[in-house]
Amino acid sequence: MSSDAHHSGISGLGGEVLEHTEVKVSHCYQCGKCSAGCPLSEEMDYPPSVIMRMLQTGNPALEDKVLRSFSIWVCLTCEMCFARCPMSIDIPKMMDFLREKSLKEKKANPRAKEIIAFHKSFLDSINYTGRLYEIGLFVDYKTRTLKIMDDLALAPKMLRRGKLNIIPELIKDRSGIAEIFRKANKKNKY
Repeated sequence: MSSDAHHSGISGLGGEVLEHTEVKVSHCYQCGKCSAGCPLSEEMDYPPSVIMRMLQTGNPALEDKVLRSFSIWVCLTCEMCFARCPMSIDIPKMMDFLREKSLKEKKANPRAKEIIAFHKSFLDSINYTGRLYEIGLFVDYKTRTLKIMDDLALAPKMLRRGKLNIIPELIKDRSGIAEIFRKANKKNKY
């Protein structure tokens, strides 16, 4: 446990959140503004204020529920909660950490399979070309989800309108992008 987490009396997953993100779950006083403003709170199994409370308890069973929740995956990281929070708690930053930890511990919610596939496909596209290559993203995502035929009718329209490039456009300094991914992967080994 980091000295910040130790001095603030936060243990367990809440302490890890503090250590890796500097987000202090203990500062939440349950006003509910985050949940009230969240555009997807009705889709979540636990709205943001409940996630915060679950982390505050230090109860391992509740922390496990957080890591297995659909909420951490459906969060858009739109920052509406952050903007509304009177304590300026960066919930989106915390959600990013919780997603990474959930994946690392193989606790990702099964309902999040397509969301995770999209995240991976998007990052792979950036990693390989240095920018988003839409056709590569589409093919990779469809391969991961095995929903090959869904949305296929959109491709010809998008090609005609010049929204899809057949050949990926590569940035000049792809080694710089590779370095960013290397540092991010190294940092996420907690």
